[in-house]
Amino acid sequence: MTVWSAGCAGIFARRWALLVALVVALPIGSCREAQVRSQASALGLSEPRVEAFVDSLQRHSFLYFWELGDTTRGLTPDRYPTPSFASTGAMGFALTSYPIGAERGWVTRAAAARRVLATLRFLWTAPHDSSASATGYRGFYYHFLEPGTGRRFEQVELSTVDSGLLLGGALFCQSYFDQGDAAEVEIRALAESLYRRVDWKWAQVRPPTIALAWSPEEGFIPYDWRGYNEAMIMMILALGSPTHPVEPEAWQAWTQNYQWGTFEGHEHLGFPPLFGHQYSHIWVDFRGIADSYMRAKGIDYFENSRRATLAQRDYAIRNPNGWKDYGAEVWGLSACDGPVDTTLMLLGKSRKLRTYSARGAAFFHVEDDGTLAPTAAAGSIAFAPEVVIPSLMAMREKYGAPLYGRYGFLDAFNPSLDQPIRLQHGQVVPGVGWFDTDWLGIDEGPIVCMIENLRSELVWKHMRTNPHLIRGLRRAGFTGGWLDRAPSAP
Repeated sequence: MTVWSAGCAGIFARRWALLVALVVALPIGSCREAQVRSQASALGLSEPRVEAFVDSLQRHSFLYFWELGDTTRGLTPDRYPTPSFASTGAMGFALTSYPIGAERGWVTRAAAARRVLATLRFLWTAPHDSSASATGYRGFYYHFLEPGTGRRFEQVELSTVDSGLLLGGALFCQSYFDQGDAAEVEIRALAESLYRRVDWKWAQVRPPTIALAWSPEEGFIPYDWRGYNEAMIMMILALGSPTHPVEPEAWQAWTQNYQWGTFEGHEHLGFPPLFGHQYSHIWVDFRGIADSYMRAKGIDYFENSRRATLAQRDYAIRNPNGWKDYGAEVWGLSACDGPVDTTLMLLGKSRKLRTYSARGAAFFHVEDDGTLAPTAAAGSIAFAPEVVIPSLMAMREKYGAPLYGRYGFLDAFNPSLDQPIRLQHGQVVPGVGWFDTDWLGIDEGPIVCMIENLRSELVWKHMRTNPHLIRGLRRAGFTGGWLDRAPSAP
């Protein structure tokens, strides 16, 4: 099986100079630094310029959570500046981002702890019952919450996967805040209580799978989590629960519908939007560990996400639909905003455009209307920095202010739509393209967190010690690498 050696894992976390030298551009298992330096030279990347860009992007993306988050309840807006509800998934990314800000020196550790503590206290004490206006039920939380009260927004669903993202952030804070002062002790206790409260078995209405959602009005929806997607972290946490764990058969059912194939010359486990290859990797260091499915394929999930990233870039280079600006430095399909739901003549063809949509490309499905999401590339920075970093720098340089602002990259852009039309989102810059005017929390989060995993492995390092994550991975059948060396989870 292709895995990271201990030496390569160490290089991955080395000082930023070697990071910029693109260690992970090499085939997994290779540690030839001379070749790394040669590749960096060929790319023409000077270390100070790269470091300044990546640091600025990470810091500006972090500010989305720090400046826009509610300081009393920890509620994180789904988007900005358009007024919106709070997003529980975005809250999970916010919780993960606060310690990163402390480590980077953008905020103090005490300030980060206060923000985390406010969030966890709210989640623990907010109305939690089967009523239509609660914040959550059975340990799960509603997908969106009212920004003023933190209660359920309209009639949205109780979301199992967004609860999983929220718990990922809480458990990272549990592992990170390890000091003995009262605030950090309370953070650890609250994270433990929140995790133990989740009744995963209740959500197995069609065992062994876990339902996507529930509502007081309709009960469980008739769909379950199966196959490879963003819910992997949720499945692992459900397996690791010390109170209401699902059985290992749940993981077997999860992998049963995996789709393996070749896209743009890259053989890998497919999922069209890149966010599905990124979210779980924020909290889980998949390098060198594998379940039975990946052991049979001879790779790990980290390598799989690298291949998916490279395949998307190669798809943009080939550009079968002839979209404007697609290429080696302008690429990235994922769930994101879009300009409008309409069909119009564009670039000499009748084209269907969409607003928010799960855009993506894989061997079994392509959803591409010319709209690109910077988070698609940026969230893959740890997998393939040698192509991601130059692409992000080129996109910022090429499009400037319409694409990049106070909180880093705006959510999406479409260079092909450069004519004035009636829009539902964003703006058209004549002759340049359509640009979103919102930032989205669930797209900012992967940028902050995956940059940090590339720079220091901060989230991975702490989560490798979390007993709940360790237990969940082992019950899913993962072995190898750091997991074999981890202590037994109680």
